[in-house]
Amino acid sequence: MGRALPLMVQGTSSDAGKSVLVTALCRIFAQDGYATAPFKSQNMALNSYVTIDGKEIGRAQGVQAEAAGIAATTDMNPILIKPTRDREAQIVVHGEPYKHMLATDYRSDFFAQGLKIIQDAYQRLADRYDCIVIEGAGSPAEINLNDRELVNMRVARMANAPVILVSDIERGGVFASLVGTLQLLEPQDRDRVIGVVINKFRGDLSLLKPGLDWFEEYTGKPVIGVLPYLPNLYIDAEDSLILETYQARSDQPKEIDIAVIRYPRISNFTDVDPFFVEPDCGVRFVTQVSDLRQPDLIILPGSKNTLEDLLFLRESGLEAAVIDRVRKGTAKLVGLCGGYQMLGERIEDPDEVESPQRLVEGMGLVPVATRLLKTKTTSQSAGVIRLADRDLQVTGYEIHMGESRYTGDVSPLIELREHTDGVWDRSRGIMGTYFHGIFHNDEFRHELLGDIRREKGLPPIAERVSFVRLREQGFDQIAEMVRSHVDLPYVYEKMRQFQQERQER
Repeated sequence: MGRALPLMVQGTSSDAGKSVLVTALCRIFAQDGYATAPFKSQNMALNSYVTIDGKEIGRAQGVQAEAAGIAATTDMNPILIKPTRDREAQIVVHGEPYKHMLATDYRSDFFAQGLKIIQDAYQRLADRYDCIVIEGAGSPAEINLNDRELVNMRVARMANAPVILVSDIERGGVFASLVGTLQLLEPQDRDRVIGVVINKFRGDLSLLKPGLDWFEEYTGKPVIGVLPYLPNLYIDAEDSLILETYQARSDQPKEIDIAVIRYPRISNFTDVDPFFVEPDCGVRFVTQVSDLRQPDLIILPGSKNTLEDLLFLRESGLEAAVIDRVRKGTAKLVGLCGGYQMLGERIEDPDEVESPQRLVEGMGLVPVATRLLKTKTTSQSAGVIRLADRDLQVTGYEIHMGESRYTGDVSPLIELREHTDGVWDRSRGIMGTYFHGIFHNDEFRHELLGDIRREKGLPPIAERVSFVRLREQGFDQIAEMVRSHVDLPYVYEKMRQFQQERQER
């Protein structure tokens, strides 16, 4: 399968640390002089990344490509599954919507086609790069799914990749998880596992050593690394399980209180990541009215099912509570993508693109009407926000199935080369935009926070952090952590050994 040296990272569960370890290895191999690419054959995620040619892939693979110093392509994640409802998802193939499918239909009808798509994508990468770091999904021991799985050991066999198994010790039962996973693998797949990595360890390593010794003797597999817990790691997540960790980041009251509405189909929630690095910001994810309280800023994030998430807001009472805060002038409101659509007068879905709900009245806060379309807009975008004293250059990315039009007089938020985007009601403190990543623009974020501080009578903060620089430093930080705590010479040796054995066969 090409000239590349492959290495695969699998986990004992979702959110075990696969994505972070793959990101670190992409950075390390690139630092060591190897042209390196990430690969995840099939990704289920609601956090997306837009490639330079306007295609949609899993966010983790886009970030991993950045860590490797290369431009992301759809070959790095040829199949993306985006859940829209229970047991139903939108299937994205090479960055473009293919169709909506039930889980049972996907397994029965798409398997052979999906496998060919994956093989072709991997082959193109293997012909181009020196190293490929492959990420699995969930657990390879999901025995009810393994007969037609497309993302774990079948991919490892296809690429003849050695496998590192990673487990999160913070979840508890780390040795049971590792041993159980290994025992449930087929013998040939178990032989492919070259060692295990224990993630997020805190405390005295000497206390863990008896368990490590027992594990190696019992399984015959080496523990090739114990990674320490690394707080304040500002690298984009894609699994919604991380949202519980997000909540724990801002457990202390801060001068600026930010409430992010967490509806059932929340997507691209990494849009709010930059606020976590701001010293005066506390970020809360809110699911019920009693938790909303009196925030300074309310954010309606993206959604994979805008109509049904809007109905969730309505039925839970959160819609009325948000409108109440805005009308009283106690909170600013920003709607992103699906959240922007919710701010308007109505959302039409005549073709049932997202839901059987063909028409849902919006929140009525801005003169905008949205119609959902069968075609998806995906692009990297750049524009200008006009302030009284200067212009702010902003960049972002767009991923949406809808087209919004103004139904009355508005002040657009962003001016692009050929059109405008979003709304900005300055008097009521309401913004809406299709730009994901808008808060990653340091100057815009700082201006917004400065406005809130002035309105609250707080003194300005003279020098704020750059999230862009912190994120780049994060790549080097995790690479250094893995270099210090993982037996990389052993990993390189096994990668070369597997390649030699393949050539000899």
